[in-house]
Amino acid sequence: MIRKALAGDAAALADLAAATFPLACPPGSSPEDIRLHLERTLSEGNFAEYLADSKIAILVIDQAGRLDGYTLLVDRQSMDPDVLGTLGGQRSVELSKCYVHPDHHGRGAASTLMQASLDRAAEQGAASVWLGVNSQNAKAIRFYEKSGFTKVGTKSFTLGDSVESDFILECHLPRKG
Repeated sequence: MIRKALAGDAAALADLAAATFPLACPPGSSPEDIRLHLERTLSEGNFAEYLADSKIAILVIDQAGRLDGYTLLVDRQSMDPDVLGTLGGQRSVELSKCYVHPDHHGRGAASTLMQASLDRAAEQGAASVWLGVNSQNAKAIRFYEKSGFTKVGTKSFTLGDSVESDFILECHLPRKG
């Protein structure tokens, strides 16, 4: 079942992030940089703040009370100059996070969660959804391309105390009406 995350999900989301985020990191990422990123952006406190923000929607895969995947949609204009210079002037929602527990990889859970996320952005009136993905994460890039995203640019991503290179991918949404 896919549902919108609730305030009480913050701890479970942090646990899920700790299990899934390291899988998306580039080869050679230091454990310390991963730990710092989890602490600075994917802690229980961070998720509590995200859940309280009216411009952020977190969708979760809920399997009998266990969270097995999540996406985080940010409905505000990016302040990143690389993103601003890449996206058109139409309203675009950021898919900031998209993770599924490894026990569910290859079972269609990620595709179902992605479609629900794209539908949510379209319902909010967005013209497109964009995301940043590490340029070395071939598996994720293939998944996003299968989901309708195309590469439109590049940007930097801070992982702990390191700076990584990301591709900016965008998926145009069908017009409502």
